[in-house]
Amino acid sequence: MSEPPDELDWIAALRPLAASEPALGLMDDAAVVPSRPGYDLVISEDAMVAGVHFLPGEDAEIIARRLLRTNLSDLAAKGAEPFGYTLMTAWPPNRSWAEQQAFIRGLAADGEDFGVTLLGGDTVSTPGPLTVSATVFGWVPTGRAVRRSGAKPGHDLVVLGVIGDGVLGLKAARGEIVDPDGALAKAYRLPEPLLGLRSLLRVHAAAAADVSDGLIVDALHIAEASGCRVSLDLERAPMSPAVRRWLASQPDQAGARLALATGGDDYALVCAAADGAALVKAAEEEGTPAAVVGAFEEGRGVTVRLHGAELEPANLGWRHR
Repeated sequence: MSEPPDELDWIAALRPLAASEPALGLMDDAAVVPSRPGYDLVISEDAMVAGVHFLPGEDAEIIARRLLRTNLSDLAAKGAEPFGYTLMTAWPPNRSWAEQQAFIRGLAADGEDFGVTLLGGDTVSTPGPLTVSATVFGWVPTGRAVRRSGAKPGHDLVVLGVIGDGVLGLKAARGEIVDPDGALAKAYRLPEPLLGLRSLLRVHAAAAADVSDGLIVDALHIAEASGCRVSLDLERAPMSPAVRRWLASQPDQAGARLALATGGDDYALVCAAADGAALVKAAEEEGTPAAVVGAFEEGRGVTVRLHGAELEPANLGWRHR
């Protein structure tokens, strides 16, 4: 390409990712999504900024895949089946056309894997850090979306997936801890949205959220939305073998457990369930680690314990400022 790429070049490069319907082949300024009788449309949006949500020099293909996966995790928590997304990119001058093409390859790879089609969006230039955003769309049977507000006193607090890979994966990606097989860094860069659990979630979960900001605070988000209190036993949280190895080497077990439960970026699911054991069994039959880790109670706030001793976390999780 003799001339520097512009917005039209970017749109042309994205067209293979967009279906002729409903995206109109990216030849229009809008997408037209027909209604689906018997289903509700679920919509979620999240943005990522270089140096905040991914490492400043991260590979553009990984950034694209991470963007889709973290957004799709929100649909997983709702029990929704994704079908499409819109995209916003703000490219700084230090990101080349080759990197932008790598970004498109990442979208193509995960778009195919997760069954989502590009519906449209916008692209701009920026003097600041690379900033990207996606809005994802999914279907859920009418009235069956799993909200945050369905927990009741007496419900079990259940985790589907593992806790701690996100915060340790970031440390591994920065070279701050040993990661012999690269499993932790991969878990941070390319989290797996638990979309395959949507059917069992709709059957067994009264409320759910994905663990993006940290286990403690995301459990609290459910409790607050539901008007009740939640108690959490940290030793019961499911963990990957890599996280357990790291934990075994830590002299301050309480501090280490709190770090894992407040670090965020796990993209596990935290749920309220009348029968937590049934939800755990169903998830494990699908190959997903799961555990009952606490309970919802009358009142407000959160209680955090380790082997019966109550802890006072300095912070509950990630907070955007």
